[in-house]
Amino acid sequence: MVLESGTKTATIGLRPGTDDFGKVVADREKGEIAYSEVKWARPVLERGLGGTPKTVDAILKPGDVIYVKPKEPGDKQTEEDVAGQWSLMQVPKVGGAIVAMDPFTGRILALVGGFSFAQSEFDRAVQARRQPGSSFKPLIYSTALDNGYTPASIIYDGPISIDQGPGMPPWQPKNYEAGSHAGPSTLRYGIEHSRNLMTVRLARDLGMPIISEYARRFGAYDNLMPVLSMSLGAGETTLMRMVGAYSMIANGGVQITPTLIDRVQDRYGRTVWRHDERDCTDCDAKGWHGQAEPELVENRKQILDPITAYQMTSILEGVVQRGTGRRIAALGRPVGGKTGTTNDEKDAWFIGFTPNLVAGVFIGFDNPKPMGRGETGGRVAGPVFLDFMKDALKDEPPVPFRAPPGVKLVRVNLKTGLPAGGGDGTAIMEAFKPGQEPVGAVASSGYGGDEYGGQPDQGGGFYGGGQGQYQPQPQPQPQPRPRQENRGGWRSIIPGGLY
Repeated sequence: MVLESGTKTATIGLRPGTDDFGKVVADREKGEIAYSEVKWARPVLERGLGGTPKTVDAILKPGDVIYVKPKEPGDKQTEEDVAGQWSLMQVPKVGGAIVAMDPFTGRILALVGGFSFAQSEFDRAVQARRQPGSSFKPLIYSTALDNGYTPASIIYDGPISIDQGPGMPPWQPKNYEAGSHAGPSTLRYGIEHSRNLMTVRLARDLGMPIISEYARRFGAYDNLMPVLSMSLGAGETTLMRMVGAYSMIANGGVQITPTLIDRVQDRYGRTVWRHDERDCTDCDAKGWHGQAEPELVENRKQILDPITAYQMTSILEGVVQRGTGRRIAALGRPVGGKTGTTNDEKDAWFIGFTPNLVAGVFIGFDNPKPMGRGETGGRVAGPVFLDFMKDALKDEPPVPFRAPPGVKLVRVNLKTGLPAGGGDGTAIMEAFKPGQEPVGAVASSGYGGDEYGGQPDQGGGFYGGGQGQYQPQPQPQPQPRPRQENRGGWRSIIPGGLY
């Protein structure tokens, strides 16, 4: 409770504790709240927020009952320096959830489904079906990489108009920054900068049926409607499903099932059910007598080529290094991830991973409504992911992502995907499958994607006109290949057209 309030500070009385018998103790504890800890409390208006309060007593009045937490010490402060100082808090109106998972087993390591179970028993991690927005894009681009595309494939980022049929206006999706177009750009660029127009073109060229099938394999959807709007994350799913899908990218493309239960035993200690169905015939040895270390027999489906999974992992690292997830670079270790934001900022997502841990965050109102202009996944959900991963990994040494056998690392120009010259300051090491390495002239380091222009695209194909220094020449479009799974019977896929 607020006891006194002035221009710079307020004095508060904390709720007294109880003894072992439930009796309120006689001792009373007081604390102090400084202006710096309340200035965030701007009034909520019909449209946006009001101005920053000028004094403490403009926010806190004697007799107010408020939520507080101990003030966190600054960079050059200790716990003793901030003893007795508190920060103003509030019960959030917005909801959210976080899920952390072991990517190799599907074991859920942490799950929070809301702010308070006493306030709401609705579990937003497993029960809330929300639009994932751009956090669904890695599944689409993984489908492309698994079916003939490379991280350096060129896709046109420009206006597009799609006929919806008689009596319907054309569908004209836009990038988040409406009116911005980068022209012909690499597939990597489309993920790193979350380009909607590139994603729609790629989905149209692939065919939505094959994307729906891969979404089912990833466990993100049971039966995704094969329409192009779904490529931008319009279909509703849960946070747990999306974290499970990213786990399959992080683990090299092996199918896993998220679980809260490892095994079930009877009263005699005998295991009657186990989540991990892999066999380990020598794990029950009575002792060690010089025999070889037991090995688990892998019987889970390989839903994605391991090199495809590594290519997508490398691209998602780029999202953190150069793209929409740059805030996460503060983690200071190898990490990849993807932001997600839906129309009018109704849903904000960030799902990311290190080599051994995957975590996802969703934030949005329980009854979907705009959170405010600019409240994107990178700005809202990203910091939550960052704070969680800092604590979860604080005692773990940084480790790099593991490259699978056979992957070819080629130094290419970041913007063009062409082999890089010796003095190219924008060069990166790009991952390719054997036989897909880029060939041709060395890229010009002066290439600028934003120099391209062009008219709305009415047809298929990757390339559009422009005035940039680098003019890519059209080449045959890679076609999705029907695939047969070699471990358990995928059915053949016939790539379809626009639905």
